[in-house]
Amino acid sequence: MKNKDEVFKRVISHAKEYGFIFQSSEIYDGLSAVYDYAQMGALLKKNIRDYWWHAMVRLNDNIVGIDAAIFMHPTTWKASGHVDAFNDPLIDNKDSKKRYRADVLVEDYVANKIEAKIDKEIQKAAKRFGADFDQEQFEQTNPRVLGYKEKAATILKRLARSLEDENLEDVKALIEELEIACPLSGSKNWTDVKQFNLMFGTKLGASAETATDLYLRPETAQGIFVNFLNVQKTGRMKIPFGIAQTGKAFRNEIVARQFIFRMREFEQMEMQFFIKPGTQQKWYEHWKSHRLKWHLSLGMGKENYRFHDHEKLAHYADAAADIEFKFPFGFKELEGIHSRTDFDLSSHENYSGKKLQYFDPEENTSYVPYVLETSIGLDRMFLAVYSNSLQEEELEKGTRTVLKLPSVLAPYKVAVLPLLKRDGLPEIAKSIVEDLRFDYDVVYDEKDAVGRRYRRQDAIGTPFCLTVDHQTLEDQTVTIRERDSMNQERVAISSVGEMLRKEVSMSEWLKRL
Repeated sequence: MKNKDEVFKRVISHAKEYGFIFQSSEIYDGLSAVYDYAQMGALLKKNIRDYWWHAMVRLNDNIVGIDAAIFMHPTTWKASGHVDAFNDPLIDNKDSKKRYRADVLVEDYVANKIEAKIDKEIQKAAKRFGADFDQEQFEQTNPRVLGYKEKAATILKRLARSLEDENLEDVKALIEELEIACPLSGSKNWTDVKQFNLMFGTKLGASAETATDLYLRPETAQGIFVNFLNVQKTGRMKIPFGIAQTGKAFRNEIVARQFIFRMREFEQMEMQFFIKPGTQQKWYEHWKSHRLKWHLSLGMGKENYRFHDHEKLAHYADAAADIEFKFPFGFKELEGIHSRTDFDLSSHENYSGKKLQYFDPEENTSYVPYVLETSIGLDRMFLAVYSNSLQEEELEKGTRTVLKLPSVLAPYKVAVLPLLKRDGLPEIAKSIVEDLRFDYDVVYDEKDAVGRRYRRQDAIGTPFCLTVDHQTLEDQTVTIRERDSMNQERVAISSVGEMLRKEVSMSEWLKRL
C-alpha cells in the first residue's frame, strides 16, 4: 500500500511525463505555484469546462452565460468586501525571516504529525492481515486510530473557530502549544499573526502619474453581479434565473501548495442564481442535490464525495456547504454552494448609486433578488479527475499504468493504429481518422509494436483503440480495444462512429443528468 505522498508524487510525475501539466517558465527554473496546461492537459481541461457549461447553460432554460472582463472598476472590490476583508493570516519566523500562512502551519502539523501516524497504523495492519484487511472497519474501530483522529479534529476545529472569530492571538497560541517549528530554521521564535490582503494590484494608464490603481480579479462572481440588470433586461429574464461564467482569477497566495490545488492563477466555474427572497432554502437544497448529481454522473465513486456544512457563516450568508472530494492528500473542498441573501446586489447598489432591482409582474413590486451561488475551481476539478483516474494494475506479465478518465472528458476519444506500416494499412487507418475527426478528437499512431502503443494510449486515458490489420483489407472490419477492460472485438468500420457516439459523446453523458 502506497502512502499519500507517494501517490501524489506519482500524479505530479505522470502529469509532466505524458504532457498534461508543466511548470510555468521551467527553462528559467519555473515560477512558484504557476503551471501551464500542456497539449493533453489543455484538452482535458477544455472537456471538463464544456461538461460543466453544457450541464449548466444548455440544459437549463433559465440560465445564460457571460464572459466578463478581468479588469473591473476598483470600487467593485470595495463593494464586494475584498479590499477590507480578503485576507490570509500570516506569521513570520524571527530567525529565518521566512513568512508562512499560520493556518497552513497548523494543517501541515496535523498532516505530518498525526495523519501520518494514522497512515502508518493502516499500513501495518494491511501488512498483518493481508487480503482480509478491511480498512474502513479498521479505521472505525481501532482505538489508536480513533484517538489520533479525535486529536486532529480537535486541533482543526479550534483553528477554524479562531479564524472565524478573527482571534489571531489564539492562532499564535495554538502554534506555540503544538510546538510548531519553522521548517527552514527549526526555530519556534514566531511573530504575532497578522492579516495580509490576497489581491494582486496593477495599474491602468499611460504613465505612472496618471495611472489608475486596479486589481486582478480574485473571483469571477462580481462580473456577474454588476451585469445582473443588463442581462435581465436584454435577455428578458424572469426570476428565478441564473448567470454562469468561467474564467481566470488571481490570488496572491503566500503558501500556494499541493500542485494545482492552490495556485496564484486559476480558473473558476461559477453560477449565480437570482431568486425571490424567502425561497432561498428551497433553492439551496435544490442546487446542493443538483451539483452533487453532476459530480456523480462522472462515475468517480460516491464514496469519494461528501458535504461539509459551514458551522459559522459569513456575515452575508444564511446557509453554506462545500462538496468535498477525496484527493490523494485527503478530503478537501471542491465546490461551494452558498446562499448569499441580497448582500451582493445591495452592496453594489449602495456603492454605485444605481438601482439593481427586479420588477416582479406577479407581485407588482420591485425588490433586490437573493442569490444562490455554485462555485467550483476548474483546476481543482482537473486534479480530482486526474488523481482519481490514475491507476496501476497488476497483469500476468508486469503492470500497466492506466488513466481511467471518464470517457466524455478524455483528451482523445479514440486512437487509430495500423498494425504495420505497409500493405496499405496506414492509408486505411488515416482515412478512418479523417472520417472521425469532425466529431471527435482522434489520434493516429504507427510507431512501435501495437502492444506498446496500447500502453501509451492507456497512460493518456484514450478510451478506445482501433487497430487496422490485414483482415480489414478483406472485410472492412477493425479490432476495437476498450481501455478499462482491455477487451477486444471485431467491428465494421461503418459502425465505429455510432459506437463512439453512444460511449463518449457529450450529449449521451448529459442525458445522465
